[in-house]
Amino acid sequence: MQPAASQVTAMKKQSFRNQRRKKKHLRIRNRLSGTAQRPRFCVFRSLSHTYAQLVDDTAGHTLASATTLKLGGRRLKQGSNVEAARKVGKAIAERARKEGIDQVVFDRSGYIYRGRVKALAEAAREAGLKF
Repeated sequence: MQPAASQVTAMKKQSFRNQRRKKKHLRIRNRLSGTAQRPRFCVFRSLSHTYAQLVDDTAGHTLASATTLKLGGRRLKQGSNVEAARKVGKAIAERARKEGIDQVVFDRSGYIYRGRVKALAEAAREAGLKF
């Protein structure tokens, strides 16, 4: 049994959007680079969850990370909403402060600065990160 024509076009459209986002992300990454003093604050959002991490590109490792999968040692019921993204932003800022990091370079990974990405960034700013 084959999928309906409308389903096929919807899948192609979603694939095209993701390809465009990845191209934007590559253009952004050519200009941005994180250091130990000012790491790259990288955001990824899936349909189900939101992820954030602080990356030192010179050494090639992650300094801190937070996700809606496990926030504060427990799993959130709903991970793909704006309120959950705010919690991730707060958590990543707290972990950054523990590492002695207060300035970061924001990498939105090709996503539009709206919704979950905006909520995560604003919550991190409110918690003390500067970018």
